[in-house]
Amino acid sequence: MKTAFIGLGVMGYHMAGYLQKGGHDTTVYNRTAAKAEAWVGEFGGAKAETPAAAAEDADIVFACVGNDDDLRAVTVGENGAFSTMKAGAIFVDNTTASAAVARELYNLAKERGIRFIDAPVSGGEAGAQQGILTVMCGGDEDAFATTQPVIDCFARAVTLLGPSGSGQLTKMVNQVCFVSTVQGLAEALNFSERAGLDTKKVLDVISKGAAQSWQMDNRGATMVDDEFDFGFAVDWVRKDLGIVLDEADRNGAPMPVTALIDQFYKDVQAMGGGRWDTSSLIRRLRRKE
Repeated sequence: MKTAFIGLGVMGYHMAGYLQKGGHDTTVYNRTAAKAEAWVGEFGGAKAETPAAAAEDADIVFACVGNDDDLRAVTVGENGAFSTMKAGAIFVDNTTASAAVARELYNLAKERGIRFIDAPVSGGEAGAQQGILTVMCGGDEDAFATTQPVIDCFARAVTLLGPSGSGQLTKMVNQVCFVSTVQGLAEALNFSERAGLDTKKVLDVISKGAAQSWQMDNRGATMVDDEFDFGFAVDWVRKDLGIVLDEADRNGAPMPVTALIDQFYKDVQAMGGGRWDTSSLIRRLRRKE
């Protein structure tokens, strides 16, 4: 298919690359033009000067941008993609955004004769680099059926969870689970260190039992080594948790632990750790020695 990709950040750069390598004729747009030029140099394809130009004649337009406002800007803002998308084309939003903006853009797309899928991803930069992301989708079944084999280029799992907004709501569930796991792991490793244990040996043992998790396998050793210059940034997770807590206010779901961990990440930001990996929660515990 002819595809477009809007937003070449740490995730989108690689996702768009897998589309091109998968045989889809891909045109990219990025706010910083040099990043688009570098992408074309690495993968081929083409670059455009605006989202509207990138989306013109595309069968599927993907986007992975920062937040709700960024998403509105590249869809319905000046030179937004919706202005040039052809009838029946599909916009796939891989941004982690609110369910409200997903439903808003779904309806605006429908009015224009185009289709919209909210499709946030999980797996981090490493998952994007390896083409093994998990994609959680909300929208209509016919649009999903068309997009799934294309999304497969950069994913290992692609699932339709329900109507518009369901993908974003599922991503919120994912974020609640992972930050709770990181906080528990931070407390456990800090406890191990204060108890005088060989914490890497402890990790090796407990990772073979019921405590095992992706966070333990991929972040445990670097937490022990106090290394955080990589991965999913604290600033980004606070954005995501803000979306979660706003949605919880609307649907009445109690979030006492998630709200507390959000404040712990605020503490990490105050320590200068806005761009540290989310596993840096352990630094907040260590500083109290």
